[in-house]
Amino acid sequence: MKKMKNNNKSKRIIIITILILLAVFGGITVWGNLTVGTTRYKITLERLPVAFEGYKIAQIADLHNSEFGEDNSKTIKILKEENPDIIVITGDLVDSNHMDIDIAIKFIQQAVKISPCYYVTGNHEAWIGDIYYELEEQLLDAGVTVLRDEVITISNDKDSIQLIGLDDPDFSDQAPYLQESMLEAKLYNMNLKDGFKILLSHRPEFFGVYVKNDIDLVLSGHAHGGQFRIPFIGGVIAPNQGFFPKYDAGEYHEANTTMIVSRGIGNSIIPVRINNRPEVVIVQLYSQ
Repeated sequence: MKKMKNNNKSKRIIIITILILLAVFGGITVWGNLTVGTTRYKITLERLPVAFEGYKIAQIADLHNSEFGEDNSKTIKILKEENPDIIVITGDLVDSNHMDIDIAIKFIQQAVKISPCYYVTGNHEAWIGDIYYELEEQLLDAGVTVLRDEVITISNDKDSIQLIGLDDPDFSDQAPYLQESMLEAKLYNMNLKDGFKILLSHRPEFFGVYVKNDIDLVLSGHAHGGQFRIPFIGGVIAPNQGFFPKYDAGEYHEANTTMIVSRGIGNSIIPVRINNRPEVVIVQLYSQ
């Protein structure tokens, strides 16, 4: 009889423990979907010009019309507190499945008051058809520099860097087997100069192309952090990379190229993230 009571007590303890763990996991998951955080990277790049030592870049990726706070006040607060030298938006500002240009533009109108903003398209901009041109016009009116397969120079004192923006390949052809060569041709035709180069490109899966073109720093998104992240393993699934993607989030290095992949802020097809909090990325550059 005593043994049976002990067994029942042990079962109750196990059940209560499981329920507590599920409640904690559920609470963390809800918190991780309703809040946006900041992830900071200090990147050392040998070819960085002296005048850009400590240069701070804020990256917004995959907003997907999401809102954290009224009119994205929480995300804007992060940007104000960080006070970056520039803000870059690396695609999927809007979402083709639930279009709302107003959310994107209200966010942008606040962001441009903090720092100069630079924007490249993502696949969702390609998927909204002619509506994209309305979005682009409003971005330009707000003072955003839209980079569609082009390169500009950013100067700081006597030094300068090249800032390159690639249009999402879905604007040209959605066949995956053609997109890598298309991006390679675009970069080749830009006749990039020697010197420090930052590339804004929505697609991290083409890291090999960026390495081949001797890009110093790539800022990308698209993978949504793998949507569900398993500790010590990483993301589970990402667009155009499938299960257990190679480039899901974080910092990657090859040859002279460093790539930062943002987990992004919003969601699209899959509405829930697990162990994958939305993020504003802050990258600070150093030469040594």
